[in-house]
Amino acid sequence: MGQPIETRAGTVTSLNEEGAHGKTTIASAVVQKVAGIAAREVSGVFALGGGVSRAFGAIKERIPGSGTVTTSGVSVEVGEKQAAIDLDVVVEYGARIVDVARSVRRNVITTVEQITGLEVIEVNIAVNDIHLPEDDREGEVSRVE
Repeated sequence: MGQPIETRAGTVTSLNEEGAHGKTTIASAVVQKVAGIAAREVSGVFALGGGVSRAFGAIKERIPGSGTVTTSGVSVEVGEKQAAIDLDVVVEYGARIVDVARSVRRNVITTVEQITGLEVIEVNIAVNDIHLPEDDREGEVSRVE
């Protein structure tokens, strides 16, 4: 069994089966995107990433042609047959953090294993912030007429 390799831009992992007629590789960026999408699908997750990465992502999303930042708040370590995933999560106020984390972990493991064929050995979740409903209304209400 191969040793996990540190994730860097362009790093790929190979999924080799004995007797296979070729080699399949999956870029670590693919695992990052799949994990990010799976985490965002869970009810109670407001966003991924810390304050700085969320602010940078919000600016980047406004630039035409830049696409969306799907890997913000997601880091992975990918080996030949296994992956470990770290997530920075912002949870909606009122959601039970333990339940959200459990659902995120379950959805990320299931989705990544289903799509990539890699065994997910761990999903570490750091809850960095709580999103308050008032945060959405800050810019809408003017204090002066």
